[in-house]
Amino acid sequence: MDQKEIQILVKKIKTFAQEREWDIYHTPKNITMALSREASELLEIFQWKTPDEKITSDELEKIEEEVGDIFTYLLMIADKLDIDVLRATQEKIEKNKIKYPVKLAKGSFKKRK
Repeated sequence: MDQKEIQILVKKIKTFAQEREWDIYHTPKNITMALSREASELLEIFQWKTPDEKITSDELEKIEEEVGDIFTYLLMIADKLDIDVLRATQEKIEKNKIKYPVKLAKGSFKKRK
């Protein structure tokens, strides 16, 4: 996904909200709360699954819906706060490369401070 595709999605999301006069409710705080809820709904699908359990087609459909909701809210927050999600993601990857060098992190899930 490139910057142009993200801009098209953001425009669709904004148009959708504006047509319904919802933009007044879309503050960063409210969007973040909605994002948290959608992430929790995604988590709920996996909550009691064992590592060997397969995802059913119904679950996959629900997962796709939740991922769409999460991504939508993430784009909304980024738009409200004028954050370039591609740049922010690339910068975070670079920071994580420094924080978690392969020689120290490979095969380990330990969190570094």
